[in-house]
Amino acid sequence: MEKNGDLIVRTEHLTKCFGKLVAVDDLNLEVHKGEVFGFLGPNGSGKSTTMGMMLGLIAPTSGTVELFGLNIQNYLSKILQRIGAITESIGFYPYLSGRDNLKYIARITGGISSSRIKEVLELVELSGREKDKFSNYSLGMKQRLAIACALLNDPEFVVLDEPTNGLDPAGMKEIRELIIRLGQEGKTIFLNSHLLHEVEQVCKRVAIIKQGKVITQGLVKDLMKKGDTLQIKVNEPEKAMTVLKNINWITSIVREDDKLLIGVKADKYAEISAVLAKESIFVTEMRAKENTLEEFFLEMTEERIND
Repeated sequence: MEKNGDLIVRTEHLTKCFGKLVAVDDLNLEVHKGEVFGFLGPNGSGKSTTMGMMLGLIAPTSGTVELFGLNIQNYLSKILQRIGAITESIGFYPYLSGRDNLKYIARITGGISSSRIKEVLELVELSGREKDKFSNYSLGMKQRLAIACALLNDPEFVVLDEPTNGLDPAGMKEIRELIIRLGQEGKTIFLNSHLLHEVEQVCKRVAIIKQGKVITQGLVKDLMKKGDTLQIKVNEPEKAMTVLKNINWITSIVREDDKLLIGVKADKYAEISAVLAKESIFVTEMRAKENTLEEFFLEMTEERIND
């Protein structure tokens, strides 16, 4: 029986082993209705294996996956009617047009009208090129057709695996805007990606996975605020560094031109100003420095990935 209607995905203690290799390790994850959720991790971290178990393509070693409150092992066929997905392996016939490729897939799937095909082509902004052969499409157009394919059955939940992989900046912008639009229309999106600046722009919440374990998850805006860095400008930066570096509740201090970046909890900001004032050092600017998602990701995983 379906449980909490707000919860689209729940994994509990989800684990997958391939021999001695633990690809996914005791993973607990929740995705809520109507959100664009980012799933981040370095290559080999377990993202694709997790997604495979979520789609019923890979059987877990232990733990459970629920979609719409239903256990995927018991209700797979029912669940698949409500989801759409694109993976790197999706293929189209190059000699068919975009529309005819969708017509072919719709015929196999069943229950999809010609008006729905027209609707998804308009949604991904391919209606003007629907009669062109797939082989003549740009990479961005091919990816938009793949998303149109995933939307044919008007799914409630859409899984996107690296949807901007290999695209030029213009193609990436097109896909990013499409994902945002789908989210605004109420679709729940699960975005599997390693492109941090893309995820930062389209996702409300993210989970970061490393070596099969989710090491953190939460609102993007909250994760970017972690680190407690205060940025100040003062009239005597060198003197200020000398004064502040011996205070035990300051974890770090770095000078960048005329600015000082200070590692300190927010409740200590006023004290810093007071300490400096006693030494006749005057603060001309003070603000919390917000990290990028990439900075937070690198701090958490200690790995650099190319984007």
